[in-house]
Amino acid sequence: MNSKFTNWLLFTALCFIWGSSFILMKEGLKVLSAYEVAAIRMLSAGIVLVPFSAQALKQMNGKDIGLAILTGVLGSFIPAILFCIAETKIDSALAGMLNALTPLFVIIVGAVFFRSVIPWKKVVGVLIGFSGMLFLFFAKHSSSAESNFFYAFLILVATFCYGINVNIISHRLRHISSIHLASVAFIFLIPPSLVVLYFTGFFHYSFTEISFLTSTGASSILGVFGTAIATILFYVLLKRAGVLFSSMVTYGVPFVAVLWGLLAGETISLLQMIGLLIILSGVYLANKQ
Repeated sequence: MNSKFTNWLLFTALCFIWGSSFILMKEGLKVLSAYEVAAIRMLSAGIVLVPFSAQALKQMNGKDIGLAILTGVLGSFIPAILFCIAETKIDSALAGMLNALTPLFVIIVGAVFFRSVIPWKKVVGVLIGFSGMLFLFFAKHSSSAESNFFYAFLILVATFCYGINVNIISHRLRHISSIHLASVAFIFLIPPSLVVLYFTGFFHYSFTEISFLTSTGASSILGVFGTAIATILFYVLLKRAGVLFSSMVTYGVPFVAVLWGLLAGETISLLQMIGLLIILSGVYLANKQ
């Protein structure tokens, strides 16, 4: 198979999988709580990667295992909970738009905590991106604007966690294979996920109700495809095509999320689309070589 075709195939798959994550969260939240959806997502991802964990643990030293667990917590567990809580009050399409801020936080965290040099173009790109974020916050007027701002801020915190996670992997864990890193990160999230499900009363639901099974199924699909498989595919693409091409996935994900939102009956205003385009133009400038 042609190498470029394979790269584009991976690119398209990631845009679709990650762009669909937000509507799957919304489906899970129809019956389950935000904590339950997030826990099922992490539990499903961990279970899928169990077969790869034994070999991974043998090949990694204690420090690498500790950092891998940290990436699981910062890059998946905390953001999963924050996104689910946020989507109890805001549309999945808006969540997908705000997720586009992730590359900007990668740059900021790299500069502040890992002493990466930021050229002036990146600084301007970051400023443009955040101006787009503010535009997006206030593009949809409602009586609960302050409340929506708070829940949108939770997504901002989640993307900041993503920024820390990417930098840890880039600066400290580049020597670990993607599947080993993912398997170690997620298998250690299985116990806390089960604890969350136990204390939220998940196991007391009626497992014969269709609505419950639908929400649980959506959350499980989110974990298997949107977390476990997508993480591995992204690292494969990163190694095949490089950082610049891989980072372009950021541009496709919000539009897939918006499309799913429209199909689900969510309303997307012209001002919100303008805010998204402002964010993406800032991301483009910040990542331009």
